[in-house]
Amino acid sequence: MKHRIVLLAGMALAALSSVATAAPSAAAQREISGLMQALERSGCRFQRNGSWYGAAEAKSHLQRKYDYLLKRNLADTPEQFIERAASRSSISGRAYRVTCPGAAEQDASAWFQQQLRGLRAAGR
Repeated sequence: MKHRIVLLAGMALAALSSVATAAPSAAAQREISGLMQALERSGCRFQRNGSWYGAAEAKSHLQRKYDYLLKRNLADTPEQFIERAASRSSISGRAYRVTCPGAAEQDASAWFQQQLRGLRAAGR
């Protein structure tokens, strides 16, 4: 009985470690790349910790955050990228904001979710 428990515990740990080292799927990588491109091409401005940045600078910042998360296997899906990198400052905890020409200012999380829905609808 004791050997069976040890065996089951070992199998569970092996399964968890394989999940923890999983990389984003090719589809997830394409969608995250698409979100970054949408930001860069948007003409929108991006607020981070009270200061506004252009789209190219915002993309560069989010790419650094995404790279950090990838090294730690913490952004395997576009939803995780949005939640963990593109929604708020990891230093201050303040929500990022986006303002685009002709549109109301909004939380970056909502903006990226909208972009993701658009990418997925276009892929159908």
